[in-house]
Amino acid sequence: MAATSDNEGNAQHAWDLMKKITFAMLATRDGEKIRSRPMAAYVRPEEGQIYFLTDARRHKDEEIAADHHVNLGFADAGSQKYVSVTGYAAISNDRAKIKELFGTAAKAWWDNPDDPNIRVLKVTPEEAEYWDSPGTIVSYVKMAVAAATGGRPDLGENRKVAI
Repeated sequence: MAATSDNEGNAQHAWDLMKKITFAMLATRDGEKIRSRPMAAYVRPEEGQIYFLTDARRHKDEEIAADHHVNLGFADAGSQKYVSVTGYAAISNDRAKIKELFGTAAKAWWDNPDDPNIRVLKVTPEEAEYWDSPGTIVSYVKMAVAAATGGRPDLGENRKVAI
């Protein structure tokens, strides 16, 4: 997969992949260490934001307060689609946004949107890179053909985009 540079259509494709995948590994810095955890993403391309609901009692909020740079890793291994996002995070107590985002995934952690421990984690993306393959079976066939012929397989698109 050859990487290419920015393009609005590619940026929209990155947003579309994130919306489809819906879960991301959120990576933050904890001093010299990098920590990741899975979180349900609320992808809002029209706002240029990715939101998460988080708990004020969790360590990631402190990590973001100390260093607001984050990375999000979206992955759908079954269909060979991946997006990596670098950006800036902020934590807020925006009760209207919490009520807007609160749904089935949030009910696993809190009883209702009025829980005083819920916070909104807002990520403003700066850059994304995506890999969009035609799927596992097709990719394996292309790899086998490339191995047999000595060529390189075309495994789909890889783009780096400013978003």
